Amino acid sequence: MAEKRKTPALDAGADAGPEGLRIVITKVFVRGLRVEARIGVHRHEEGRTQPLVIDVELDVAVTSWSSLAETVNYEVIAAKAKAVAAEGHRGLVETFAHRLAEACFEEPKVTRARIRVEKPLALAPDAVGAGVEITAVRG
Repeated sequence: MAEKRKTPALDAGADAGPEGLRIVITKVFVRGLRVEARIGVHRHEEGRTQPLVIDVELDVAVTSWSSLAETVNYEVIAAKAKAVAAEGHRGLVETFAHRLAEACFEEPKVTRARIRVEKPLALAPDAVGAGVEITAVRG
């Protein structure tokens, strides 16, 4: 009978699972979140809302999931995106993405955030969408 080999610990602080498996990164994500926002630099974009499609991927310092309080609730992340949209007019999707990253880092367990903001109507009908993606790290 073959001997089972144990997986070496990848992170001394992580909880060991079956066969010594260690979780080193947990990703919490929200994809395709649609929000209405006042955004844009062009005159025709002033004073009106337009749709944004938002993807958020967070690296979260979590190794145990006994309760929701031990991780980052994706409903909270969706609420943060909606709150950023409600803050008022922004000229650039880059600014929106940066502000959303800041809001995500209000969650102390977040170590990295990847934020993608798409304006589906920006180049219509010539393109499905245009936008920006940023990655931010804590510290």
